[in-house]
Amino acid sequence: MNEETAMASNGKPTFADNDIMLHCDGLTRIYREGPQDVTVLDALELEVRAGERVAVVGSSGSGKTTLLNLLGGLDRPSAGQVRIAGQSLADMGEAALGDFRNRHIGFVYQFHHLLAEFSALENVAMPLLIRGQQRQQAQAAARDILSQVGMEARCEHKPGELSGGERQRVAIARALVTDPSLVLMDEPTGNLDQTTASNILALMDGLAERSACAFIIVTHDPALAAHQDRVMRLDQGRLSAD
Repeated sequence: MNEETAMASNGKPTFADNDIMLHCDGLTRIYREGPQDVTVLDALELEVRAGERVAVVGSSGSGKTTLLNLLGGLDRPSAGQVRIAGQSLADMGEAALGDFRNRHIGFVYQFHHLLAEFSALENVAMPLLIRGQQRQQAQAAARDILSQVGMEARCEHKPGELSGGERQRVAIARALVTDPSLVLMDEPTGNLDQTTASNILALMDGLAERSACAFIIVTHDPALAAHQDRVMRLDQGRLSAD
């Protein structure tokens, strides 16, 4: 973080547009398959600034999901490191890493992964409740972010009572409710029809413009990729400008 970075009233750092929110240095992931080692990511380098949206494209099997897992702290690299908001994930034990994910990283998947037995409001409030926030406060924050994604009228509905586009809006709200430093999206429109995908794309554009967090979006959708600030291609374990 540079000298323009300050502390917000909630104790979290605030970032200027030129602050580096995500930094990958020599990021490598090697898997053992039988007698051979398979290098999926090879000394990958990446920097993403606060408020920047980066699309990652590549063929199936190129390592895009592996990359997201490493950036989100769901997997450990074979070499190299990931720094988010100035903090190295490599320096954290599992408990600290879980807490860091809760506070700094939001996830949106192609399949929403909402909890079927809970309402939209309860699903979105869940990360704040896990953090230890009071229920009333957590639900107020959840209701506010659901309003921002156009889902306030559906707060009490369970996922099975919502359309695919509505469920994805709830998933996006859940990712953003913690005011994360980084949002990771894996094919966020890949399971939606074209009209609904376009609506989600417009929603994401508006949210990104109002947020200082960085976005990494893995997608096969050219329209979604084109709407981001940068498009990077993952090929043979390396990232390059597309």
